Amino acid sequence: MTGSSYSAFASVYDSLMEDIPYNAYAELVRRLAGPGDGRRLLDIGCGTGVLSAILAKAGYSVTGIDSSPDMLTIARDRFSALDLDGQFFEQRMEALEGHEGFDVAVIAIDSLNYVAGLDEVRSVFRGVWDALSPGGHFIFDVHSPFKMTDLFLDGPFTADLDEVSYIWHTYPGDEPLSVESELSFFIRRPDGLYERREEFHLQRSFPPEVYAELLVQQGFSVPGITADWTDGPPQPESERLFFHAVK
Repeated sequence: MTGSSYSAFASVYDSLMEDIPYNAYAELVRRLAGPGDGRRLLDIGCGTGVLSAILAKAGYSVTGIDSSPDMLTIARDRFSALDLDGQFFEQRMEALEGHEGFDVAVIAIDSLNYVAGLDEVRSVFRGVWDALSPGGHFIFDVHSPFKMTDLFLDGPFTADLDEVSYIWHTYPGDEPLSVESELSFFIRRPDGLYERREEFHLQRSFPPEVYAELLVQQGFSVPGITADWTDGPPQPESERLFFHAVK
């Protein structure tokens, strides 16, 4: 995941993301972009490599990029432990360069929402365009406007897990459809005591028609925009929007 270093809790990130249906995401990629069969896939904002590993097991030749070196260390260790081949690079998605010839590009689990400026989103789409071969598929998801303006502001949110507890305060950001988050993490140490860490995150979304327009301006076709892990179009109270674009 890019846009934040995630240095404070890279080691417990997977525990926090246990409810994410990564297998369903991998199936979505396979259904929209076709089976792996050695095809090259660029996982942008790959985080700790959970989705990357599932896609590699499904036959894709995976390259992952992320802005967090701590996340990338875990991703590399994951691939080594699973005896999977993959390459990982530290890079911000807004500065995506040096990649080409890919059949599929993925920005999963709202990582694109950490790119808060419209020009920066354009830069991401330009970098993805350059990385893909003609006919290549680009799949990503973002938080919906409803989630940004309603659901995220119902906080604070709390959780008490085996390895970590947290308190998550959210506030409206300065820009439309943006949310600022202050997170206090309490990470269990081997001696049973807890270590407190602080994180600040800024996420921003845009209406689906804005993302679609930017994709078309870059040259992509947009076969589909769906919501909430279904094949249906976005609704007023949809929470997660999925985009499928083709070069």
